[in-house]
Amino acid sequence: MNAHPASPLRELSYAEAIREAMDLALGSDPRVVLMGEDIGVYGGAFQVTGDLVHKYGTDRVMDTPISELGGAGVAVGAALTGLRPIFEFQFSDFAALAMEQIVNQAAKLRYMLGGAVSVPLVMRFPAGSGTGAAAQHSQSLEAWLGHVPGLKVVQPSTPEDAKGLLLAALEDPDPVMIFEHKILYKMKGHVPEGHYTTPIGKAAIRRPGKDLTIVATAIMVHKALEAAATLEAEGISAEVIDLRTVRPMDRETVLASVRKTGRLVCVYEGVKTLGVGAEVSAMVAESDAFDFLDAPIIRLGGAESPIPYNPELEKAVVPQVPDILDAARKLAKGRV
Repeated sequence: MNAHPASPLRELSYAEAIREAMDLALGSDPRVVLMGEDIGVYGGAFQVTGDLVHKYGTDRVMDTPISELGGAGVAVGAALTGLRPIFEFQFSDFAALAMEQIVNQAAKLRYMLGGAVSVPLVMRFPAGSGTGAAAQHSQSLEAWLGHVPGLKVVQPSTPEDAKGLLLAALEDPDPVMIFEHKILYKMKGHVPEGHYTTPIGKAAIRRPGKDLTIVATAIMVHKALEAAATLEAEGISAEVIDLRTVRPMDRETVLASVRKTGRLVCVYEGVKTLGVGAEVSAMVAESDAFDFLDAPIIRLGGAESPIPYNPELEKAVVPQVPDILDAARKLAKGRV
């Protein structure tokens, strides 16, 4: 089901919402298993798995060796045999070590075997900057995997969607890659009780507006909302769209907004070149919505640089609220 069940509003952190989703799945479906490095007694690199190993045992919550390639291969094989594995990477950067299994196996086996098999696999990637973890532990690589046919790629920005998208991913017959921004793990928000799903491939309008559209992903959604509140006080009405799914992308919601506002800013943390915002921009440029644009599209993405360790430099290489405000003001005032 896609509708949220009626339940009293309660607050969970983003991490707690993910844990609750995994707990519900483990308790209701014996095919679901968790795999990853240090997810057992240690509870995961970011303590998201918590104490689930004590509830379900090591046959269901399995620590894997320090080999992302090997662990990912086991997860793909488990999915092929009928299980529904959730594989956690300690950091999204470590996907680079497992690209053979993700890109050449998980994404392609259903196609290469004529639909005779599916790979119902979920992979979780703690992603993004802001923790001082430097260049090899702070990247946003969702565009890498979003480039690959056969994979679905999602980026929940709220605790509610973190739970709902994970539960939706577990019902999907194809591999779903979930990028979870590390800074969001402690963020709290309303999360319905029980089982519900957030539809994969559907964006959310987080704030309606009429003067310009801001399409954002992950933590940038919250920065865009903060900017939109400031812009509202200046008489500029910004519509904020939370993309939620990188692949498949919600074409209809984005294009409808651009037709309404005539201006577009894309905000994403991944490197600007060939990033998610490039795809959004091209999608608009190749559609009839292009005729509604009153100004050039602005992309705000990560700098052409590895993520620095220094906290001030780390902030400088990814978009911040002042950057969004500057872009929006230029668009609204025709200064681009």
